[in-house]
Amino acid sequence: MSFLMHQGRATYAFFERNWNLTKRYWAWEVVWLVYNIVNALSVTYIGAAAQLLPGAHGAKIDTQPLILYLLIGTSVWSYLSVTFEGVTDMITIERWEGTIEHTFMAPISRFTHLVGSCWYAIAHGLLFTFVQLLVVSAFFHLDLSHANYLSAIFMLLIGSISFIGFGIGASVLPLLFTERGSQMSYIVRAILLLISGVYYPISVLPGWMQPLASISPATYVLQGLRASLLDGATILSGVIWQNTWPLIITGVVSVPLGVVIFRWAERYAKYTGRLKRNG
Repeated sequence: MSFLMHQGRATYAFFERNWNLTKRYWAWEVVWLVYNIVNALSVTYIGAAAQLLPGAHGAKIDTQPLILYLLIGTSVWSYLSVTFEGVTDMITIERWEGTIEHTFMAPISRFTHLVGSCWYAIAHGLLFTFVQLLVVSAFFHLDLSHANYLSAIFMLLIGSISFIGFGIGASVLPLLFTERGSQMSYIVRAILLLISGVYYPISVLPGWMQPLASISPATYVLQGLRASLLDGATILSGVIWQNTWPLIITGVVSVPLGVVIFRWAERYAKYTGRLKRNG
C-alpha cells in the first residue's frame, strides 16, 4: 500500500510540475489557444459556405450537419495536437533547459514519470478543446437537441488512452534528436490527420490508403463522436461499441509498447551521450 501511495504522489508531482510550467509560459498558452480557435473557425466556415462554393449552383443545402461534422473534426484534431504536444514538448523543454539528465536520474520509475506527464496532457487537452468548442459554437446556431453527450465524453476518454500511447512513442523523437526531434513528431500527427478522416470521410481516400485508417485511434474517436452528436447514439448502441473495442485494443497495445520503446530510447541516449544539452 505504501508503495502505491508513493507512486501516486510521484505521479501527481509530475502532473503539478507540468502545470507550473504551463503557468510560467501562460502567454504561449494564449497564443496556441487563439491559433486553434481561429483555425477551427476557418475550417468550420467552409461548411457554412457550402452552398456558395463553385459547383453548388445556388442549391439549397442544409449546412448544419456539415458545420457540426467539421466542428467535431477540428475539435478532435485540436485535442490530439495538444495531447501530443503535452507529452513531446515536456521532453523538448527539458532538453533545452538541460534538466533531462537530472529527471532520468531521479529514483522514479519511467512508467510513473510518463503517466504523470500523460495525465496532465489529457487534462490540458480537454480544457483546450472545451474552450475552443464554446467559442466556435457561439458563431453558429447549432441544433444539438439530439446529441448524446454521455456517449461523446465516453468516446473521448477511451480514445485518450490510445492517443497517449502514440504520444509516448512520438516523444522518443525529441529524446534522440535534439534539434530535429520536435519537428519530426509533427510528421506523426500530420499522417494521422491525413488518414483519420478528420475533415472528410475515409472513403474518399485512395484505396491503398484507406486500410491505414484502421491503425489510427483518431478514426474511431471521430466516428464515435459523430454518431453521438449527429445521431444521438447511446453508449450501448452498436455503432459506439464498433468504435470502442478497437480503441481498447489500441490502448492496451500502444501504451505498454510506447513505454518499452521509450525505455529503449532512454538507454540508447544515455549510452551514446545524446542527453547532453546542445540546444
